[in-house]
Amino acid sequence: MGKYAQRRTAKPKDLVGTSKRILKYVFSFKLQIVLVILLIVISVVASVASAYFLKPLINDYILPLVGQQNPDFSGLLGMIGVMACVYLLGAFASFLYTRIMVTISTGTLCKIRMDLFARLQKLPIQYYDTHVHGDIMSRFTNDTDTLRQMLSMTLPQMIQTILSVTITAIIMLVLNLQLSLIVFGMLVVMILSIYFVTSRGQRFFKQVQEAMGDLNGYAEEMIEGQRVIKVFCREAIIKKGFNDINERLRIAGQTSQGCMQVLMPLMANLSYVTYAICAAVGAMMSINGNLDIGTIVSFLEYSRTFSRPITQVSNQFNYIMAALAGAERVFTLLDMPPEVDEGNVTLVYAKKNADGSLQEVEKRTGMWAWKVPHSDGSTELVELKGDVRFEHVVFGYEPNKIVLNDISLYAKPGQKIAFVGSTGAGKTTITNLINRFYDVPDGKIRYDGININKIKKADLRRSLGVVLQDTNLFSGTVLDNIRYGKLDATDEECIAAAKLANADAFIRKLPQGYNTMLEGNGGNLSQGQRQLLSIARAAVADPPVLILDEATSSIDTRTEHLIEEGMDKLMEGRTVFVIAHRLSTVRNSNAILVLEHGQIIERGDHQSLIAEKGKYYQLYTGALELE
Repeated sequence: MGKYAQRRTAKPKDLVGTSKRILKYVFSFKLQIVLVILLIVISVVASVASAYFLKPLINDYILPLVGQQNPDFSGLLGMIGVMACVYLLGAFASFLYTRIMVTISTGTLCKIRMDLFARLQKLPIQYYDTHVHGDIMSRFTNDTDTLRQMLSMTLPQMIQTILSVTITAIIMLVLNLQLSLIVFGMLVVMILSIYFVTSRGQRFFKQVQEAMGDLNGYAEEMIEGQRVIKVFCREAIIKKGFNDINERLRIAGQTSQGCMQVLMPLMANLSYVTYAICAAVGAMMSINGNLDIGTIVSFLEYSRTFSRPITQVSNQFNYIMAALAGAERVFTLLDMPPEVDEGNVTLVYAKKNADGSLQEVEKRTGMWAWKVPHSDGSTELVELKGDVRFEHVVFGYEPNKIVLNDISLYAKPGQKIAFVGSTGAGKTTITNLINRFYDVPDGKIRYDGININKIKKADLRRSLGVVLQDTNLFSGTVLDNIRYGKLDATDEECIAAAKLANADAFIRKLPQGYNTMLEGNGGNLSQGQRQLLSIARAAVADPPVLILDEATSSIDTRTEHLIEEGMDKLMEGRTVFVIAHRLSTVRNSNAILVLEHGQIIERGDHQSLIAEKGKYYQLYTGALELE
């Protein structure tokens, strides 16, 4: 809980670098961007031209009619009609580019989310072990949503502002130099005000995004742990933890929004001051005969047109800062180094010829082989037998904390190897290393005589069937979840695997049997039933090597006896690594390894270890006493 309550100090963001990366995604829609820019130009020109029309409208069509007894309004109406057409053209262009920008923004976010999800599939397990899952999800939701607001609203407005301010400035200089200098002087004051306010509020936007990620992670963790929370009556403490994070989010949000919200009224008031000064100076010039009324009215409209975009942009600065903060978090995840795989040995189907040589085949034959390339371009097939050996392996999840110290062990083909020991002894770590979820810094692990670092990770893991203590089921039918172990498995193969794991009986009692939909990690099943499906999923994969990480920990004693026969069939002829807290389940293992503080302190079968009356004997007799 402490890691959520900790207040983090955010560093200033790389605004330029983050902006460039966003634009790189945006400019993948080149044709739409060109069309948007063209429509923005049309919209800006229409807006600027309509203001310029005020000068001839007043000087040429309105003032000459003043005092006439029978004025002719045809010219005035014609001019008003022209202005109306220009306004309509500008409005249509604005509507059209806004709709196109929606397409661009949603398409950009779609690409970013695709890249995010693709990057997640390439990250090592270590990343997920060291990052809060809710914070990862926040990058898909909150961070990308703020980016959407910026792309669909602020980006086109920035382009429109630059064009509008540039064209307006040129026309104002043409209309009157003195009044233009007043407006430009006030513009400098506006820019300095924007810089002062945003520089104070900028750092808080990253704090908002980080606090939002912490809040999501904390909420996800607490929702998943509701049973434990209620059992130990920790609702008040959990509520306090949530309130602490929520308060941190409130303070960061209040500070950042407070800095940004002051910009709108500040810019508006500076705009009014500019308008008033120009009106006063223009009136004095008109009285002195140096400026006509039409020019004054047109210029005043331009002064508002000139300052209005700046005011609008200042109001959007909070969206820009929040979006860049979110984008930076997204790009931080995208920049995470992917899982390194330098292996070149692949797993292939094989068959044995009459002379005993191996031949690679396309279809499953029940025999696998490692395809080992050599430096001269030739390849060699090595039969996958399931011989796994650790040679003086040293490993720690952190450099200064050793978990396994000088581990050497072997599992011959077809052997069942069991790991026992107290919590934290390193049992699961050994299986993590076999899977290459982590690579060993010292020592070697050999698989059929091949260093596993030379085997492609996907092929290595394809040769292993894993049943974990924590079962993960996916949204879909029961049949889909079993087939997850082998995507091309037929329905008959999936049902056979379920029967092997003794899951068939309870599956057929479900509302739609094998077609029953599972959601929420199989929340409508018991823990034991989920574990049986996990075993069936491993069975249908028919792997040559099995890893059972406390696979029966969530199954009651009666169910455990029911699956023993099926598990024995599943393990027959395979190399099996078993981690079990019930020592009664490992008595028939070929070898039992007792681990303590990251070292193997005993090795032997059940009978020999009992006879030694060492650590295993103490654990086993203690387990019997508990039973």
